[in-house]
Amino acid sequence: MVTRRQFIRTSAQGALVLGMSSMLPGWAQSATNGNTGVSTRTATNFNLTVGRFPVRIDGRAGEAIGMNGTVPAPLLRFREGDEITLNVTNTLNEDTSVHWHGLLVPFQMDGVPGVTFPGIRPGETFTYKYAVPQSGTYWYHSHSGLQEPLGHYGPIIIDPAGTDPVQYDREYVLVLSDWSFMSPYRIFSELKKAGDTLNYQKRTVPDFLRDVQERGLDAAWADRAMWGEMRMSPRDIADVTGETYTYLINGHATSDNWNGVFNVGERIRLRIINASSMSMFNVRMPGLPMTIVAADGLNVQPVEVDEFQMGNAETYDVIIEPKEERAFAFVAESIDRSGQVVATFGPRPGMRAEAPALRIVPTLTMRDMGMSHDSMGHDGMSGMPSGSGSMTGMDHGAMGGMDHSNHGMMAGTGGSSWPVEAQTIERGPGVTNIAMMPTSRLDEPGIGLDNVGHRVLRYSQLRSLAPNPDHRMPGREMEIHLTSNMERYMWSFNGVEFADITAPIIFHEGERVRVTLINNTMMPHPIHLHGMFFDLVNGAGHNKPRKHTVIVKPGEKLSFDVTADHVGDWAFHCHLFFHMHAGMMQVVSVLPDSSSSMPGMEHPHGSHGTDHSDMHGEMGKEVRS
Repeated sequence: MVTRRQFIRTSAQGALVLGMSSMLPGWAQSATNGNTGVSTRTATNFNLTVGRFPVRIDGRAGEAIGMNGTVPAPLLRFREGDEITLNVTNTLNEDTSVHWHGLLVPFQMDGVPGVTFPGIRPGETFTYKYAVPQSGTYWYHSHSGLQEPLGHYGPIIIDPAGTDPVQYDREYVLVLSDWSFMSPYRIFSELKKAGDTLNYQKRTVPDFLRDVQERGLDAAWADRAMWGEMRMSPRDIADVTGETYTYLINGHATSDNWNGVFNVGERIRLRIINASSMSMFNVRMPGLPMTIVAADGLNVQPVEVDEFQMGNAETYDVIIEPKEERAFAFVAESIDRSGQVVATFGPRPGMRAEAPALRIVPTLTMRDMGMSHDSMGHDGMSGMPSGSGSMTGMDHGAMGGMDHSNHGMMAGTGGSSWPVEAQTIERGPGVTNIAMMPTSRLDEPGIGLDNVGHRVLRYSQLRSLAPNPDHRMPGREMEIHLTSNMERYMWSFNGVEFADITAPIIFHEGERVRVTLINNTMMPHPIHLHGMFFDLVNGAGHNKPRKHTVIVKPGEKLSFDVTADHVGDWAFHCHLFFHMHAGMMQVVSVLPDSSSSMPGMEHPHGSHGTDHSDMHGEMGKEVRS
């Protein structure tokens, strides 16, 4: 029985929640609700209030933590070089924070509790002040607790101080995200109990029968036996899938039909931000090419593609030029193809494009385990124990260990002879796999996109529009391993979780460093460096793409060059939220040049009370001529 009081209260709550979609900021609304393009108005002062509030996602009521009562949060638009003031008030009963993702702000303004500032206490207002020397598409989000997955994120546009080299007639911001009605605390608890507990994409009997038909019984059986002996799954692509997540564009599910408009022949700029907590997306518009003009906020030489894989926290600006007066689908499909979100662009508001069917679930290969087919012979099994192609008797955790003898061959360079002090990674409770033969995969489009039959972006294609500002060769190289025990959901760098780290990664002000990342896990990781852009070493000479986040594919070895020109302490972490939360995070400390005077600037570490007295072990060593 429902009492009259309960009915009135429930009805009132329902009316409030039903009205939430109309409360979204104008930039996040559909053309149906009057959004014919993002406003170009800029500002220098912003007031943001962090709190809890009801939301309605895909027809269901829920509660979010966000800013100014909306998910996503308001669009912040300002101009390169302007002095910006942002007053952030915390109405929660817990600490909060705001990190300005990709923005080159003073480290005290970077918004990472325990690293750059103490956090914003309940009832307090913290004022961020900065002027940034950049333009482009960025975003902002919480770096406190588990608030980001609950809706604490929003977009940023920074207009250039001069002429924008990208010409367009109208623009839209598209914030991709994932939402769960399951508490992020419960999600993390389930993952810690068993790392694959929320992965519903495992192989089935029909998959095995299809393998038999394609490869024969012996080969299919040997493959299953191999994975079984290693206690690994070739479908371990995403920890949390579409069974748990609803995928969103600007806070809208596919059923909401978020839609934008165009006139035939116009150049439409789409500013695409992957603000999801755990979901990488394959982005495409069937029948309509996309020209990539910016990556991670910075301009690149235009590249026309039909699809691209997008890691968490990456941003891409694309230009579309519709030549037909019809509706086009904008599709963001999860990397494991367990779900997708679809929006529509058409010549009239309210049009709905047909959503494509989900494509076949991709399956990992030996290459994703750091065992290159090219190096190991047919099917990657050359030199392994005999007998049905299985790995019986092999050390499945360490996979035979890594051969450090050729670490001078750096990803994407064609084989430099620089000496590198390699990190010694040993198998243990938190490291169950060590890639035997990590290789450069910059010329690969990403998991599941090798044979889609159309043009897919590869990192090797990206070229910075302007020459890189620093043409120096790196003075030293350091090697950082991405490590895990996937079954126990332990994630780390160099086998050490963030909670156990005793020393930061040390850069010295002004030096040029090459960082080589080696992924010993079977999952792709979007790795993000705060405070500095890095130049991805992809064979582009002095036009390397400058990024703040890069996807490191399974079994991959890649390098980036970074100029340590931003003194302070900076977070460095995987942007898969629960990987970071579980320990795949470090701190990069850029120590000031003792010869330079910085009035009023204390040693950067003093800002949060961290004792760096024992942080003297530098990674890497000087390059000999």
